[in-house]
Amino acid sequence: MGRKFKWNLHPVRSGSPDLHRTAAAFLGMETRRRWTERKGGALRGTEIRLDKKPDEALYGEKSLLSSTRLLGGRFRRRKWVQMASDKIRTRFAPSPTGFLHIGGARTALFNWLYTRRHGGTFVLRVEDTDQVRSTEESTQAILDAMTWLGLNWDEGPYFQAERVALHREMVQKLINEGKAYYCTCSPAELEAKRKKALAEGRKPKYDGTCRNRGLSRSPDAVVRFLCPEVGVTVMHDLIKGNISFNNEELDDLIIERADGYPTYNFAVVVDDAQMGITHVIRGDDHVNNTPKQIRIYEALGYEVPLFGHVPMILGSDKARLSKRHGATSVMAYQEMGYLPEALVNYLVRLGWSHGDQEIFTMEELVREFSLEAVGKSAAVFNPEKLLWLNQQYIMAYPEEKLVEAMHPFWERRGFDASNRRFISKVTADLRTRAKTLVEMADASAFYFQQEVEYDPEAAAKFLTTEYGGHLEAVVERISGIGDYTKDGLETFLRALAEERGTKLKWIAQALRVALTGKTVSPGIDEVMVTLGKERVIERIHRAIAHIGAGA
Repeated sequence: MGRKFKWNLHPVRSGSPDLHRTAAAFLGMETRRRWTERKGGALRGTEIRLDKKPDEALYGEKSLLSSTRLLGGRFRRRKWVQMASDKIRTRFAPSPTGFLHIGGARTALFNWLYTRRHGGTFVLRVEDTDQVRSTEESTQAILDAMTWLGLNWDEGPYFQAERVALHREMVQKLINEGKAYYCTCSPAELEAKRKKALAEGRKPKYDGTCRNRGLSRSPDAVVRFLCPEVGVTVMHDLIKGNISFNNEELDDLIIERADGYPTYNFAVVVDDAQMGITHVIRGDDHVNNTPKQIRIYEALGYEVPLFGHVPMILGSDKARLSKRHGATSVMAYQEMGYLPEALVNYLVRLGWSHGDQEIFTMEELVREFSLEAVGKSAAVFNPEKLLWLNQQYIMAYPEEKLVEAMHPFWERRGFDASNRRFISKVTADLRTRAKTLVEMADASAFYFQQEVEYDPEAAAKFLTTEYGGHLEAVVERISGIGDYTKDGLETFLRALAEERGTKLKWIAQALRVALTGKTVSPGIDEVMVTLGKERVIERIHRAIAHIGAGA
C-alpha cells in the first residue's frame, strides 16, 4: 500500500484501444489483460500490457495517459506516451510584450520546482513571434526577473522567432497531407459570420467556407487547421483531472497568418515537441487551448505531453489580478524592497500547500513540491501577507546578503555605504524594525547625514531648555566612558537618570531627537554605538546650540 509504480503501455499488436482499455490506462490496472474484439469489429486482436515496477514513480506523479480521442463512437488510435524512463523536461515560455508579472512568475516557479525535484531539465523559451508587441527591453526584463528570483534554466533562452522556418515547414506538411488549408475569408466576412451565429443562438466559430475550395497561397490567405467535427477530446490534467471537450465546439483555427508567421497554438506545439517537453505546466487560462493543441500534436505525429494547469491568481475583490490591485510586475517588488526569497515563498503558497508550514527554504520547496498538492481553486493575492513574510525574511537573512541587498537602496539616496563595518552595524540596528528594504533605507538616513534634520514636532517637544540640561550632562561625561558598548551605555544612562532625579525615557527621548532628528528609532544605546562617540558628541553639541538659539 502507498507504493508508487511506473507504468508502461505497450501496443503489442496492431489496432486501437477501446473504451475499456483506455479506462484501464487511466485507472492504472495492475495486471496484464487481453481484450479481443468481436469478429468483424473495427478493433481486433489488440493486446495492451500494463506493467508496474515497484518504487519507481511515473515522472513523480501517478498519471498515465494524457489524452485520447473518441470519433464517431470509436476510439481512434493515438501515439502512446512513452512512460518508461524518459527524463522530465519542462519549459517556461513567456511572451516579451511586457514585464514578467506575478502570475507568470508563479508558473515559472512551479515548473522549476517540479523539474528540480525530479532531476529534470528546465527550458526557457521566449515566444517572440508577435512582431509588433515584442521588444528586447521586455525580453531582458523577463531574464532579469528570472535571475533575481533564482530560477535558473538549464537550456536556452531559445527564441521562437528564430524557429519560424521550422514552423512554416510543419504548416506545409499539414497542407500537403490534407490536414490544413488556405482560407481567404476577410475580417469583415468573419465578423458577419460571428454576428449571424450569435443571432441564431449558436456558438460563433468558423463555418468552414474555405475547407473544400482547394485554395492556393495568396497574399491575403491564412492557413487553417482541419479539425474533426465529431467526437470528444479528453485531456487528463495533472492538477484538474479529466476534462472533456466536444469537437463540434471547436473550429478550424488559424495556424499561420497571412504574413507567414505562425499563431501561438501552432508554434507552441511544434516547439514543445521538437524540444522534447514532457510536461506542460501553465496557467488555467490555457485550458481551452489544450484540445486544439492535442489535435495538432496528433496531426503532426508528435507525442502528446502531460498537461497541468495551475489556477489563476485573483485580487482581494476576487477579480483577476491586475494593476488596480497593486504592483503585478516581479521587478516592481524588487524596487519596493522585497527579498526574492520572500516573493518566491509567497508565490509558491498561492495554490500549493504543505501542511500548515508557511516559511520554506528553497531546499525545502524542492524537496516537498508536488503537483498533487496544487489546489484547483483560484488563489487570492494578499499584499499584507507578503509584507509580513518579507519582514520575517529580513530578520532572518544572513548579514552579508542583507548588506549586499541594501546597497542599491543606499546608493539611490546618495548615502556613502563604503564603510563595511559601519553599514553592517546600521543593518543590524534596523533589520528587526523594517518590513521592506525601502523602509530600512529611509529609516537609516540619519546614520549617513552630516547634520540630521529635526522633525519640527519632535524638536519642539524635546529640544527645549527643559531637556537641555540632560543633554549637557550626557555630553560632559560621555567622553570619559570606558565601556562604550550597548550594555555600558545603558548602565551609564540609567545611572545619570537616577542622579538627575528623572526617568530614563526623558533623557533617552531628548538624545534620540538630538542624534536622529526623530522620536522613533532603534534603541538609543544601539544608535550611539553605531554612530560612534565622536559623532554622538558632535550631534549633542549641535542640539544644545539649537536649544540656545530658540531660547
